[in-house]
Amino acid sequence: MGHRDNLLTAARECLLTTGYARTTVRDLVAASGANQASINYHFGSKEQLLTRALIDLNTEWGERLFSALGAPDEPVAQVDRWRRIIDSIRTHRDLWFLNFESVSYVQHDAEIRAINAHGQQLARTALAQAFGGLSPDAGQDEVRVVGAHYYSLLVGLAVQWLTDPDHAPDAADVVEADRRARRRD
Repeated sequence: MGHRDNLLTAARECLLTTGYARTTVRDLVAASGANQASINYHFGSKEQLLTRALIDLNTEWGERLFSALGAPDEPVAQVDRWRRIIDSIRTHRDLWFLNFESVSYVQHDAEIRAINAHGQQLARTALAQAFGGLSPDAGQDEVRVVGAHYYSLLVGLAVQWLTDPDHAPDAADVVEADRRARRRD
């Protein structure tokens, strides 16, 4: 593996263990075996290296989420889909934390903002299909609204499981609360 690949691997490890804000050039150099000049040569800056690794990790987060959801037409009870999401949060806490940390950079970094916006769009679509029962040819407005509802549930659930797992709702709680909320409309 060359310096570029070693730096990407090191950036990935640092992001997952230290986070974006706390990762230093010194951390990257120590983890990769490369030198600071290599970071600038291959990526232009520490931030660009971390952003490249963040893009890869954000893609991995999406793949894990979509895997937990399963295929939209897969006959899976909603409670089981939520259970798989909770398992993903518990198993891949570092990846979920990093995904949340990346949101704090969207205000100042157009590339990270675009990555997050694209990931949210994909997640809303997948959630609208998996939980809202919408077909792939459903109208964009319906997918956006239904997907946003389930994305809000997902984000709220993830925050609770990451910060207070002892009191976080389980899958049955989420399904029951969603059922009650829909019944009121």
